[in-house]
Amino acid sequence: MGLWRIRATVDDRPGYLSVLTASLALKAVNILAVQVHTTEGGAVDDFLVDAPDAMTERDLLAAVEKGRGRDPWIAPAEPQALADAPTSALGLAARLVRDPDSLGDALGGMLGATEVTWRAELPRTTPPTRFGLARSAMRLADPAGGVYEIVRTEPAFTPAEYARAQALVEVAAAALRAAEEPVTLLLPDGDEITIRPAQSEDLPAVRRMRACRLTAGPSRVHRLIPHGMVALAGERVIGLAGLVPEGDIAEVGLLVDDAWRGRGIGATLLRRLLAMAGRAGLAALVVHVRAREEAMLSTLESLGPASALERDAGLVTVTLPITPTRAASPAS
Repeated sequence: MGLWRIRATVDDRPGYLSVLTASLALKAVNILAVQVHTTEGGAVDDFLVDAPDAMTERDLLAAVEKGRGRDPWIAPAEPQALADAPTSALGLAARLVRDPDSLGDALGGMLGATEVTWRAELPRTTPPTRFGLARSAMRLADPAGGVYEIVRTEPAFTPAEYARAQALVEVAAAALRAAEEPVTLLLPDGDEITIRPAQSEDLPAVRRMRACRLTAGPSRVHRLIPHGMVALAGERVIGLAGLVPEGDIAEVGLLVDDAWRGRGIGATLLRRLLAMAGRAGLAALVVHVRAREEAMLSTLESLGPASALERDAGLVTVTLPITPTRAASPAS
């Protein structure tokens, strides 16, 4: 017996689906799974079938046409196709909750795409399509910015598949919004702090901190605000971490109030900066640390191997490559 995928349009009228299934049954074709996609031209039925080894694609095509199936598409299937479609979709959604930047891979996997392309914007030569959907191409807005174009040669996309893809996009958008919202963390000693994106209004409070710079990064703290985050104890700012991007590499700046040092706040901010850098598509972070800051050097070592480490008098420069593992989850 061999696995096949069959897709055909059937008139959306009582009894027509049974005519198609009966035609397949007469050829000893066992239907393992079926999905129905409602369209304006009728119901598009997607079957996963187990057919006798002697049956060819032409034999299956004849059985579908005899069963009044229109515009048939038939292709051999792999054993992976036996996986339950709703379960697979839920698995992809769970992956997006952990890593919203994997949206392109999730869309391609769910739709069986031959090509997934991200564009900063749609090319002007691309004709408009209803609902962002054409026969062999689907266009979806990336919640992080830009547009995904998903291409599949056969079979043609259906509105139901577009709706499923849009649902995955919404999951990724919700995960990205959650990443930007304030997060409350419990320190090992039981105190709570809040981490949220830095705002220009935080600058006076940052300058009032009793802080020695843990990383000898940019000399002006205002440069850290646009791509940074602050740690707060109640309403008081007790830490700032930020990036100053230059191309696909960014320099790290980090400050923690003297009264709150040695409690893991710097390490927490650094881990979240790695996640931020991964979402921004950066290739590496550069951290300048004073040689006497042994605790910070130890923290950097715990984040993974550096691609470069340079020592110049009392300053250590560490280059951290951004890997999928590092960028996936900002551990607290």
